[in-house]
Amino acid sequence: MTLGSPLLSAIPGLRHAFFTRDGGVSDGIYASLNGGIGSNDDPAKVAENRRRMAEQLGVTAEYFLSVRQTHSPDVVVATGPWPGASRPLADAIVTRSKGLAIGASAADCGPILLVDPNAQVIGAAHAGWKGALTGILESTVEAMEKLGAERSGIVAAIGPLIRQHSYEVGHEFVERFMQADADNAVYFIPSAREGHAMFDLAGFIRMRLENAGVLMIDDTGVDTYSDERFYSYRRSVHRKEPDYGRHIHGIVLEA
Repeated sequence: MTLGSPLLSAIPGLRHAFFTRDGGVSDGIYASLNGGIGSNDDPAKVAENRRRMAEQLGVTAEYFLSVRQTHSPDVVVATGPWPGASRPLADAIVTRSKGLAIGASAADCGPILLVDPNAQVIGAAHAGWKGALTGILESTVEAMEKLGAERSGIVAAIGPLIRQHSYEVGHEFVERFMQADADNAVYFIPSAREGHAMFDLAGFIRMRLENAGVLMIDDTGVDTYSDERFYSYRRSVHRKEPDYGRHIHGIVLEA
């Protein structure tokens, strides 16, 4: 049902999980642990799936938080359950509150879980190509710093995401990265199709973390597109499926 990061697993008082799609109650294209509130799955089944994920993290569903992700560089600080039914618009959550699990939703994009064990500050970030390019990782580290973390003490884990051998992009995509920084060329290799390239999202995320001062980084190495244990937006498009499930990967400081 879950994958773990060896680096995060070695830290006392910390729980985390990169969830697979196994162990839930959804069926059809959503089978089975779909946590996507924004999907067209039965809301009752999504709620039960999220309850099961929360339970795995040692909290109740109310204390397993996620945000409405918009591929932005925006971060919110959580101190308790969100008030009311609405979730903040953001792409990362940070907290120093024990017993409060925070999550990043993904179905090809990069889920990043972070912790400074000494400062007892955690973060969960959603880094698709746009968020990674526009600064979500740097914003997350800065927000953790404001809660008392030190960059050099942060440990990060890169979760399951679409890997380079599955991530074909067009010329305009490459140009956007090259205009931002010519050194980004290293994250592209030629595709079999003319005018296309294969993008290394995980490598790009690692570089941005390292440049932000985070040097202890783990990577699951899992490709969501080719590994059927995971939801994949791109795979669903290629199969002409009407929708897709979402993972909610989480981290929590034990109370």
